[in-house]
Amino acid sequence: MALQLQVSSGWCVGSRKSRGSSLISERERQERMKMMMTTKAVDSASAVKTSEEKLKLGGSDLEVSRVGIGAWSWGDTTYWNDFQWDDRKLKGAKAAFDTSIDNGINFIDTAEVYGSRLALGAISSETLLGRFIKERTAINPELEVSVATKFAALPWRFGRQSVINALKDSLCRLKLSSVDLYQLHWPGIWGNEGYIDGLGDAVEMGLVKAVGVSNYNEKRLRDAHKKLKERGIPLASNQVNYSLIYRAAEENGVKAACDELGVTVIAYSPLAQGALTGKYTPENPPSGPRGRIYTPEFLTKLQPLANRIKEIGQNYDKTPTQVVLNWLIAQENVVPIPGAKTGEQAEEFVGALGWRLSNEHVEELRSLASKLGPVVGFPVENL
Repeated sequence: MALQLQVSSGWCVGSRKSRGSSLISERERQERMKMMMTTKAVDSASAVKTSEEKLKLGGSDLEVSRVGIGAWSWGDTTYWNDFQWDDRKLKGAKAAFDTSIDNGINFIDTAEVYGSRLALGAISSETLLGRFIKERTAINPELEVSVATKFAALPWRFGRQSVINALKDSLCRLKLSSVDLYQLHWPGIWGNEGYIDGLGDAVEMGLVKAVGVSNYNEKRLRDAHKKLKERGIPLASNQVNYSLIYRAAEENGVKAACDELGVTVIAYSPLAQGALTGKYTPENPPSGPRGRIYTPEFLTKLQPLANRIKEIGQNYDKTPTQVVLNWLIAQENVVPIPGAKTGEQAEEFVGALGWRLSNEHVEELRSLASKLGPVVGFPVENL
C-alpha cells in the first residue's frame, strides 16, 4: 500500500525535517542498478527460474516481497557496528534502504528496541527508517513500503493498553499513521494474554494491517492464534531465528505448526549473522559479540559446508549468500529478512530471487548442515 505519512495526531505532534542528501545521487544510482540487473539477468542454465510474486503473510491481506530487510543493525552500538555509529554507517544504512526499494524488496522489519536508548544504542532504527521513507516519498509520493515493527514485552508493561501505547510511540518515531505488521518481539514473563488483546485492538483501531508474534514456541503460537481467531483476526506471522545451520523451528514443531495454522515464518538471522556468507573463516572470525558464537573452532567445523555452498552456487552463478537465502525460500511459507548495512549487501540479496535450488541441492545442504551439531540461539526463544 502507499504510505500514509503522519502530519499530526493526538499522540505525536510535530515533524522532522527530511534530509536531501539522497537526491544528489538518485539518477546515478538508478542507472547503476539497471546495469547491474542486466548483468544478473543471465543465469546459469541449471537454475530453475521462477516468477517472484509477493507472498501473503498468513491469513492476512498483507502481501510482502519474498525477501525482506532486517534493520536490527541500524543505529545499534551494542551488538553490531563495532560499538560505534557514525556518518559512514548512516549512509550505508540509507543506501541499503534505497537499493532494496529500487529492486522490489520493500518489506522492512524494525523494532522499538533496535538502536534505542534502552538498548544503549546511538539512534532508534525506527527513527532512521522513518527518515529514509520520508526522503523517498518526497521523490515518489506513491512509494510502496511494507513496514513491520515490534513491541518489547518488558516486565513493567501490563495489559492491552501497554501495546497500544508502545505502538503509538513507534508510529511517532516512524512518522507514519499506521504500520503494516505489528509483532510481539518475545513472550512476556507475564501478561501475554493482555498483549494478544492489544494486538487485536490495534487491528480494530486501524493502526496496523496485520499482527504477528516473534520467538514464540509451538504452544504459545497456538494459544495466540486461537485467541486472535476468536475475534476474527488472523495471526499473520511468527518471526524466529531460522537458517540452514539453525533449524530449531523445524525441530521444536514451530515450523510445522505455522504451516498447519497458516502462519508465515519470518526468518531472522537467515545468514547466521554472516557466518554463511563466506566472509568469515577460522583466521578471520566476526568481530564483537558474534565472535563469541562463531568462534574459530566453530568456523573450522563449518568449512566443509561453506565450501559446498560455494560450489553449488557456482552451478547457478550465485553467491553463497544467495544460495542460503534461496534455501530458506525453498522451505515454503518462509520470508527471510537478512540484515543489510550497505547498498552492496542489499543488492546481493536481490539475487536470491527469481530462481530455485533443485530438490537434490536443498536436501544435500540440509544433510551437510545436520552434521555440524548444535548452534547457539537466543535466550528469548526459551521463554
